Amino acid sequence: MSTPRTPEPERYQLCFRSLSSEGRGLRFPCDAEGHIAFDRLSDRARNDYFFARIAVGRAYASPTVETTPLH
Repeated sequence: MSTPRTPEPERYQLCFRSLSSEGRGLRFPCDAEGHIAFDRLSDRARNDYFFARIAVGRAYASPTVETTPLH
């Protein structure tokens, strides 16, 4: 019998850096390939993600996948 696995903590973030204000970017938990589990995001985070996607090149740089520090 196998035991259910506890989900691994997100070790990666999809980062959208602001083009106008340093430190005002957006970050979303993702996997190593940058895939986001949308069902795990709050409504606000989902809306922010979709806004960032359409604002790439105007308000945000293209997203990058970055590792998160493990505590």
